[in-house]
Amino acid sequence: MYPSNNPKDWSWPFWPVVPLYPYSRRRTLCQEIVKDTIWTFEQFHGILYTIVPIRMTVIKLTGGGLLVYAPVAPTIECVRIVQELVCKHGEVKYIILPTSSGLEHKVFVGPFARCFPQAQVFVAPHQWSFPFDLPLSWLGFPQKRTSVLPEDASLAPFADDFEYEVLDINLGRGSFVEVAFLHKRSHTLLLTDTIISVAENPPAIFELDPYPLLFHARENALQPIEDNAANRLQGWQRISLFAIYFRPSALEVTKLGESFRDAVKAPDHSRKAYFGLYPFRWQENWQQSFHALSANGRPFVAPILQTLILPQAPQQVLDWVNKVATWDFHQIISCHFDAPITVSPRQFRQAFSFLEKQPSVSAESQPLLEEDCKFIKELEANLLKQGIATPPKEKV
Repeated sequence: MYPSNNPKDWSWPFWPVVPLYPYSRRRTLCQEIVKDTIWTFEQFHGILYTIVPIRMTVIKLTGGGLLVYAPVAPTIECVRIVQELVCKHGEVKYIILPTSSGLEHKVFVGPFARCFPQAQVFVAPHQWSFPFDLPLSWLGFPQKRTSVLPEDASLAPFADDFEYEVLDINLGRGSFVEVAFLHKRSHTLLLTDTIISVAENPPAIFELDPYPLLFHARENALQPIEDNAANRLQGWQRISLFAIYFRPSALEVTKLGESFRDAVKAPDHSRKAYFGLYPFRWQENWQQSFHALSANGRPFVAPILQTLILPQAPQQVLDWVNKVATWDFHQIISCHFDAPITVSPRQFRQAFSFLEKQPSVSAESQPLLEEDCKFIKELEANLLKQGIATPPKEKV
């Protein structure tokens, strides 16, 4: 299950559908999480070198065969590694799309399913996509093998191994849907976007391509891109702040004229280096923001969901959370950032306390810094003003 060194094995010809980094060349890192039972497959995902892992999870079924949760791009490299698991543990029987919106997960399911023509495809309810609402058949989903997950999880053909619970929030222009899966035997909770954890150190996949880390480790455009451990660490921590907050408080964006003048003087004018453009300045206290964000890897809900999505239905979210919190799990595998995360049901429940009027506070809880969430709050205000977003519901 080693990564391939042949660039042809990384090829992803459908990258223009969702033109995100690394575009046409997507490397895959497979890691065994639970021996002979659970494996994660990671690829890169992002824009402007603000790159985080996007993750697929493969689980061995008790009766033989494999279930795939949230497929990634089925490159030659990725499919080869899955086939190695198939040879040992049986064919891919089920493919799960656990979300309803967002092409970044949906775009891979159809092509992945074509690589495993015996597999049944199950999707979350109320499918739609942004920015273009495309029918599943247009994305290559096999019509005769694709079904919506049964409302009653006990009716699913993989019910012996899994429980699942659907969160389905009607946003007017579409739904936010997340399907939490519990793998009973390993006590592992699978999630898509609702819970994340940010590790202090870069994810292992950056060993395959550290350039995004090095790009963001610089103080200005005049500084050369250098590969060393300190720059990799600094780059990852800054990328995390970018990815979570979009514009963290410790970041200053230089004016256009200054950015172009610096670009002219930059040591690298290649396309890979964006022709020398690097319009960012980090304040000296930026690491305080990162440490508040990471907080020793505690689980939390991304501020974009805390602000724009989950407050649209706080009681519905908490009902879902309370149901999931009754399950017996010891770890979470999410589709982004760190995984697996060692988390108890109580810690999972605590992460959603922002939806309550009187949130319970534990010694482990550490809120995100208000000043770092300012840009997302301003975004919410603008969307409300334009009538694109609706006001949040009252807390519970």
